[in-house]
Amino acid sequence: MKQLSRLLVVGLLLIGFNNIQAQDENNPWQVSFGVNAIDVYPTNDQDASYPTGGLFDEYFNANDHWNILPSISYVSVSKYVGDGFSVGVRGSLNRISKLGDVRVDDLSHYAVDGTIKYNILKEKRIIPFIEIGGGYTWVDEIGAGTVNGGIGASYWFTDNIGFSLQTQYKHAFEDYGVKHFQHLAGISIKFGGADTDGDGIYDKDDACPEVAGLAAFNGCPDSDGDGIEDGKDSCPNEAGSKEMNGCPDSDGDGIADKDDACPNEAGLAALAGCPDADGDGIADKDDACPNEAGPAENKGCPWPDSDGDGVTDKDDLCPDVVGTVANNGCPEVTEAVVKVLNDYAKTILFDTGKATIKPVSEEVLKNIIAILQEYTNAKFTIDGHTDSVGGAKTNQKLSEERAYSVMNYLIEKGIASNRLQAAGYGEDRPLADNGTRAGRATNRRVEINLIRN
Repeated sequence: MKQLSRLLVVGLLLIGFNNIQAQDENNPWQVSFGVNAIDVYPTNDQDASYPTGGLFDEYFNANDHWNILPSISYVSVSKYVGDGFSVGVRGSLNRISKLGDVRVDDLSHYAVDGTIKYNILKEKRIIPFIEIGGGYTWVDEIGAGTVNGGIGASYWFTDNIGFSLQTQYKHAFEDYGVKHFQHLAGISIKFGGADTDGDGIYDKDDACPEVAGLAAFNGCPDSDGDGIEDGKDSCPNEAGSKEMNGCPDSDGDGIADKDDACPNEAGLAALAGCPDADGDGIADKDDACPNEAGPAENKGCPWPDSDGDGVTDKDDLCPDVVGTVANNGCPEVTEAVVKVLNDYAKTILFDTGKATIKPVSEEVLKNIIAILQEYTNAKFTIDGHTDSVGGAKTNQKLSEERAYSVMNYLIEKGIASNRLQAAGYGEDRPLADNGTRAGRATNRRVEINLIRN
């Protein structure tokens, strides 16, 4: 058991020191010193040869049970390793005159402990913590390994100096070891913060740790003295205004000189600081007609409109024929034209139950083609319909086939395929009563309708 305890102590110390690495934290090192008190009474040690109470029994009875030296009796050193954790080592000494409820001759007490501490809160004035570890304790020169656990808190008067108070239970491995509580109170001092550039701001809090700067800018410099730190100053070596991100604006147009294509002539932000006399969105220096508004595609000059219909030639699908803006400069397909188309379309005849167009309908189709050729940019949908005789699926298929049959005929005769669409609606859109012969004849039809944008 003795060898096991010693190995545990050495292991804890090695783990602690092997984890001490350079950290980018303010004041990572901490030294603490003060007084410690040893109390063996509230340990509930049933195997002890001296009387003890139950666990935490008379825990605060300092007069009867605490052993305290009236001098500095502990010193500890620890290193912050990140995420709230610190590792370290602590040495303490004491004189034991109260062993439970038994008075004894002053027995020497020495202890060396490895510690792993976790701060529950960070960057607060009061920081509670928990601590675990292990060590070796000698009482009257008889040693025993211990495993330790405790809690405490530190109150920091400044960033570097504070007062720490903690209590821990130390459980001895060996049967002859003394189980006890150890209370510690003392001063803690933090140090070791790095300031690479020597500007008085720790590297951890220095946004520019390699370059001396000002506290107002978190350690970053302001080379041109315009009140804007270099890292946020678009012109760090030339004084300017905050509105211009530290750059000057010679012509006062709200565009920094470095971004102004016309720095000595007030202009518009959209034109990189250059003026636009005719307001056409093209800087005067690039405008072939600076006093007459025109598009950039025509170097700032207006486009011609040969037929005077309000649609410029470049956009006019019918540049030599007066049309409408809505129809891209071409004549508008009126409702009357659509009616004529449908009057013709409804007379297209098919073989019974088939999509084959009867030869008698060729003259009607020629009239339809003539109208479509007058309106070369208009698009149309060819819709097929049937009566209710027969099954719905059969009628749907027949209506689609007849619509496509008409569309393909028109395409074969020279109508552009991108101007035509076809769809079948079966018996779903009757115009008359399918219960009469005349009604069914009316419902069997093809319609040609304008596709409106």
